Amino acid sequence: MKGLILAAGLGTRLRPITSLRPKPTIYVANKPLIHYGVQDLIEVGITEIGVVVNQVTAEALKEVLTGFSDTNFEFILQNQPKGLAHAVKVSREFLGDEPFVMYLSDNIFEKGIRDFLEAFNTDSDVNAALALVPVEDPRALGVAVVKGDRITQLVEKPEVPPSNLAIAGVYVFDTSIHDAIEVLEPGAKGEYQITDAIQLLLDSGGNVRPVLVDGWWKDTGKAEDILDANRLQLLNLRRRIEGEVENTQITGDVVIESGAIVRDTTICGPAIIASGAVIENAYIGPFTTIGKEVSIFEAELEYTVVGNRTRIKTIETRLQGSLIGEDVEICGDSSQPNTHRLIIGDNSKVTLQQP
Repeated sequence: MKGLILAAGLGTRLRPITSLRPKPTIYVANKPLIHYGVQDLIEVGITEIGVVVNQVTAEALKEVLTGFSDTNFEFILQNQPKGLAHAVKVSREFLGDEPFVMYLSDNIFEKGIRDFLEAFNTDSDVNAALALVPVEDPRALGVAVVKGDRITQLVEKPEVPPSNLAIAGVYVFDTSIHDAIEVLEPGAKGEYQITDAIQLLLDSGGNVRPVLVDGWWKDTGKAEDILDANRLQLLNLRRRIEGEVENTQITGDVVIESGAIVRDTTICGPAIIASGAVIENAYIGPFTTIGKEVSIFEAELEYTVVGNRTRIKTIETRLQGSLIGEDVEICGDSSQPNTHRLIIGDNSKVTLQQP
């Protein structure tokens, strides 16, 4: 069995964070998003993994996946974002005649995919299995109708959902999915939807098994989703202090990696301080992750993700619920008059507290 990770999306809902870097390389709990999918695949014994990329994302994704020594990656180019079924089609040569797990690179599953894969392997006449999650409003997602132990219908982003069972970001297929994709017609936006291909499989008598996700699942499409996924991951943190700590109060589960320096600071976990970070005269609150080589001086942060090599200095107001990219500089200015000076790129969002 092979793995196929889809990572060719442009991540437009996360701009400007994704203006210069692909979404799967954004860090959650100081680990790139795509690592969670790779590790789930490795955990179930899959080490032949195709990664669908575009021309913009290819090099960055190759770089973040260099640390998996026992895994073979093949990077597959999808020149245009024509849908998930199109991503499978351009991966046909890599997939060959083997069953495969398809994993969306911006999804995280609390308990991995082992139980999900077992549901596919236990019955020889199963053609596909889909991970499903009950949600309050599934109108922005693919939705499944289930009868007994089979899925009978799929609808992509329905205005009136036929059920509350949304399709999560992992699928497993046998080779019959390729036949369905070959005859698939594009949708209204010119995209080839995987839900339409699976529906063709169902219409021809295929057996598609539903598997309810055990534990939490996050689709990290928006900034608030990244922050919440970071929070959920940090709930499993265990205290580990390896860096240099001086005159600092630490409560809760906190990780300070080797090479980090923390002085005259209060840290309330769960929180992670990555290697090379220097933090002085600061407050680091719960559910905060600080990236590598970050510098923080006289600032307060809580429920925030800070990217590598960012500098934050002399901020009077606490930063909370913030997603901060890499190589960013945030500095306070106590000079008069009391004004805000902003240099902001396209598609940015800034919230300024009023006195």
